[in-house]
Parts: sequence; C-alpha cells; structure tokens
Amino acid sequence: MREVNIFTPDVVAITPDAVAKVKNLQAEENNSNLKLRVYVTGGGCSGFQYGFSFEDTSEDDDTLICSDGITVLVDSLSYQYLEGSTLDYEQSLMGSRFLIKNPNAQTTCGCGLSFSI
Repeated sequence: MREVNIFTPDVVAITPDAVAKVKNLQAEENNSNLKLRVYVTGGGCSGFQYGFSFEDTSEDDDTLICSDGITVLVDSLSYQYLEGSTLDYEQSLMGSRFLIKNPNAQTTCGCGLSFSI
C-alpha cells in the first residue's frame, strides 16, 4: 500500500506570487494536474543547489504540500534541507525565477540557487 504524506503549507510556505506562477504554467501546459517539484542536489558554488521541475505524478517518498489549489512535491532527502523555507517567485530586470528563502542556509550564492548548511 502506498503511503502519502500531506502537510499544510507551514512545512514550506508558498507565497501568492509562487502560487500564481504555478497556476499560470499549468494553464500554459493545459494541465491543471501538474505539480511543482522542489529539490536539493549537490553542486553549485556553495555545496548544494535548488532545482525545480513539473511532474504529473508523485513518488512514494514525496511530501505533498498543498496551497491555494496547487501541489508542491518534496522528496524525503530534500525535505530535511527545505523544512521551514519559503517558496517564492520573483520578477526583476535580471529575469524571473522561483526562489527559495531558506532560514537553515548558513551561506548562499549570489545567484540564490546555491547554499550551504
């Protein structure tokens, strides 16, 4: 039997801008079932880096974070690094992107995608 953990947005807070962008991308793809996966991998100039992808389905070890009609997926390994973070979406002259504001990060890279614990 498959076990699915569903948590409230307190695990990873999701800003209204991030919710709006996910909904916009779902509409562009004509697929309201798409879920945003947020993950952590080794790499970047600070040791770890954030990654983002869209997926139709979740994995057995995923935590599902539901907020305002969207679902964010976090795998069990990434969960420990992302707990307490905020997922945001920013637009600036430099471009637009999803952004993680992580209170657990000791240092972050100037690009905002790399961090260390």
